[in-house]
Amino acid sequence: KYKAKILQASTSEIYGNPLEHPQKENYWGNVNSIGPRACYDEGKRCAETLFHDYYRKHGLGIKIARIFNTYGERMAQNDGRVISNFIVQALKNEPVTVYGDGSQTRSFCYVSDMIESFIKLMDSDESFPGPVNLGNPDETSILEIAQKIIQMTGSNSKIIFKNLPSDDPVHRKPDITLAKKVLDWEPEVELEQGLVRTIEYFKKMIS
Repeated sequence: KYKAKILQASTSEIYGNPLEHPQKENYWGNVNSIGPRACYDEGKRCAETLFHDYYRKHGLGIKIARIFNTYGERMAQNDGRVISNFIVQALKNEPVTVYGDGSQTRSFCYVSDMIESFIKLMDSDESFPGPVNLGNPDETSILEIAQKIIQMTGSNSKIIFKNLPSDDPVHRKPDITLAKKVLDWEPEVELEQGLVRTIEYFKKMIS
């Protein structure tokens, strides 16, 4: 109606448990369509389809951002994300819960870098609808994250291991070649620097 550009917040989850590493935008993914994670994975895949249909049929100005793991201030204590979970558990000296053996990897992008990428994507030429991977390609294992957070918080927490959920991705790392080329963007905040800021935020939340 208003010819407005619209951002679709898609996700790295559309790649499922990827057989390609790192993941590029032209990778179609490896998703179990009837698995316990499928409603989210397939919902985002369907949303990308609908957005592109409106782009092709109606010329709607769309921008599709495939967002990889993001963290930082203003996360909720109980949002279920790995970094907030670990920080809250560590600050409370509770057991830090790792699912599986912790060897699975993720790539964590600090929130200010992610917001900058959104702005650049929305300001990009209308001939570029995306999708584009937005995330930090610095890959870290879940166990390493847990150990780092315990050390950085000075916690007495011990790591406990629980069964890995079904269809949990083994690896997750964005190829951000396209974002560098089209948006002139790449993340600047290193993991340890971002964790310091995030830990300080949660200290104030919990105290």
